[in-house]
Amino acid sequence: MRISVTAFLTDRTVTPVGLARELERRGFAGLYLPEHTHIPVERRTPYPAGGELPEEYGRTLDPFVALGQASAVTERLTLGTGITLVAQHDPIDLAKQAATLDHLSGGRLTLGVGFGWNREEAADHGVDWASRRELVRDRMGLMKALWAAEPTAHKGEFASVRASFAYPKPVGDGPRVLVGGAAGPKLFAHVAAYADGWLPIGGRGLADALPRLRAAWADAGRDPGRLQVVPYAVVPSPGKIEHYAGLGIEEVVLQLPSSGEAEVLRVLDDYAQYL
Repeated sequence: MRISVTAFLTDRTVTPVGLARELERRGFAGLYLPEHTHIPVERRTPYPAGGELPEEYGRTLDPFVALGQASAVTERLTLGTGITLVAQHDPIDLAKQAATLDHLSGGRLTLGVGFGWNREEAADHGVDWASRRELVRDRMGLMKALWAAEPTAHKGEFASVRASFAYPKPVGDGPRVLVGGAAGPKLFAHVAAYADGWLPIGGRGLADALPRLRAAWADAGRDPGRLQVVPYAVVPSPGKIEHYAGLGIEEVVLQLPSSGEAEVLRVLDDYAQYL
């Protein structure tokens, strides 16, 4: 099983360069970074985990810039977003960012995508909350058109682009795309429609959810052997990792603290037992 990590990297934590070097040196598989452009002070949306929203949510580094730094100082470490808030991006710009990072890193990018939970943040980007899921689906179609080997047009309900020259191209068919979110028919329909798999936050309830996801995947005519499920932001234990392995999971993303270098390296030393 590949063991990757995620952390809220901020202006006060270990740097992307420092963390990436230590991860590759120690044999970890990948680094995934979350995204929030800003957190409005006047916020009515409750924090999904309950309680007060941790300070790091409003201090996160831009994941593409940070992962670009990580790419430059590593050779094997995979790079991922967990997750990119697609509805809050211009899709032509986002397609260019993702393709450039994948190209420069030699095909190491996983694009984790999602729909967001913070209504106020999304509203400042002009996102209509009720239609954000279909907006993301449409924008992913546009991005894949720009990644295509030949100039390809996309005309959707929310986004369109003419057949265009758009370089650099990502490696192969483009970065692996994983959709983050809670289990359910709407989420699984999106996974089956345009992604390579699911990024379940926390990884709870997988034994129950996986048969339903596989059914949605099969109903969409997708190859059963190509579905990828990557539990994300997991607080590990030996029993939990063994449980995932028994379900056929091939990669797990462990949660690191949003802390300075000394504390992060201490946790990495503990997580080395799972490598």
